[in-house]
Amino acid sequence: MRPDIDRTERRRVHRTDWMALLSGVVFIAAGIVFISEPSVQPLVMLMVLVSGLGFAGLVAILAKAIRR
Repeated sequence: MRPDIDRTERRRVHRTDWMALLSGVVFIAAGIVFISEPSVQPLVMLMVLVSGLGFAGLVAILAKAIRR
């Protein structure tokens, strides 16, 4: 049986850190691409990585502006 839970008490939740989440996804995707296709030029991957981090920063700024 489940214990009785007081439904009047609000649970605290953490806000999603979009910059960290999207940056992690970019690095994981870059690692997968390097492992699966080693013939990819490093300069191309650098451009994709910088663009992905820029996009993650933009999303983080927008999320912070919307929360206020």
